[in-house]
Amino acid sequence: MNHSPRNRTEILQDRYGLKTASYLSAGAADLPYDISERLRAARVQAVSMRKLVKIHAAPVTAGTGTGSTLTWGSDEGFSFWGRIGSVVPLIALVVGLLVINSLQTDSFVNELAEVDSALLTDDLPPAAFSDPGFLQFLKTSL
Repeated sequence: MNHSPRNRTEILQDRYGLKTASYLSAGAADLPYDISERLRAARVQAVSMRKLVKIHAAPVTAGTGTGSTLTWGSDEGFSFWGRIGSVVPLIALVVGLLVINSLQTDSFVNELAEVDSALLTDDLPPAAFSDPGFLQFLKTSL
């Protein structure tokens, strides 16, 4: 039994309405005639003022194994602008990730350039270049 959350909500609302109506009907039998007549008139007025709900019939599809999970051609209430609006955040995410990657790459290149310029402008003995901790020393001292 596959119900969407919207259908479940409607079912729960219907059950609540039926229970409430049954409690009210059980108590209405003991009321005087004039009060029960006013309640009947109010009920008729409320029913005439209620909103009519448009029922949408969902198309039944058979699983043949050839369809895709994402069906852009189905009519689920998405207009052209709705589809565009659902794709724009994805595009913004990808552009943001590319910008972050570019900034990180630039930062790394700038650090390497600073280390190289420090090596080239400083007077160091040749043994310092073969020391494995020398690069770390330069990073902490700059």
